[in-house]
Amino acid sequence: MGISVNGVEITDRAIEQELPHHQKAGNPLKETVHELVLRTLLLQEADRLGIAGADEDERIEALFAQEVRVPEADDAACETFYRNRPELFTSGEMVEARHILFQVTPNAPLDLLRETGEAVLAELKLHPERFEELAKQYSNCPSGQLGGSLGQLTRGQTVPEFENFVFRLSQGELAGRLLETRFGLHIVQVLRRIDGKRIPFEAVKAQIAETLTRQSWQRAVHQYLRILAGKADIRGITLEGAETPLVQ
Repeated sequence: MGISVNGVEITDRAIEQELPHHQKAGNPLKETVHELVLRTLLLQEADRLGIAGADEDERIEALFAQEVRVPEADDAACETFYRNRPELFTSGEMVEARHILFQVTPNAPLDLLRETGEAVLAELKLHPERFEELAKQYSNCPSGQLGGSLGQLTRGQTVPEFENFVFRLSQGELAGRLLETRFGLHIVQVLRRIDGKRIPFEAVKAQIAETLTRQSWQRAVHQYLRILAGKADIRGITLEGAETPLVQ
């Protein structure tokens, strides 16, 4: 493929051997090549600094330990994270919800669905007692036959965009606008909710500190990789940032 890093070739054989590890990626070949280029960069830097190890992975870990410095998260940062993300530290939160799904299909383009959804929502604002009837008539979700009922939901059971929307609604509230998700457009109503209890900060402080430190470390490693790539003579490929499973 004509790819090299500081004069060292990334061979087709190496790519073939690495490729099976990236089959779940959106672009397996691209991610494979990026992985090999970055790994080569790191091993070359370890050679330059005289960093040894039992194998390649150990040498790379030793390089990171020596060259990437990240301070641990302090109490103030942890408290800010705790305050700004209450949904992560609430136990027992639950909603009972129902919806009407207008699913996008080749025969039902988004503009047509939006027009239909808005009309049904307007009718429900005037006649909320018709929710079950209209769910059975219009919803493309199997729950439509149950009047749109999704039952009791806790966080993590639905896609993030639906979860973030539905958990902001109060008990009995019919959302005033359509929700757009990867599945289509939704009319959503919360019938009942239990707010749950906030977990004390002291009980989760260590967990938060670990999360923030890990995030800082990943950002620092990505920056370090970008610096190495910027100084290197890389031919045959243009690296798009330094996102790679190597440092996930």
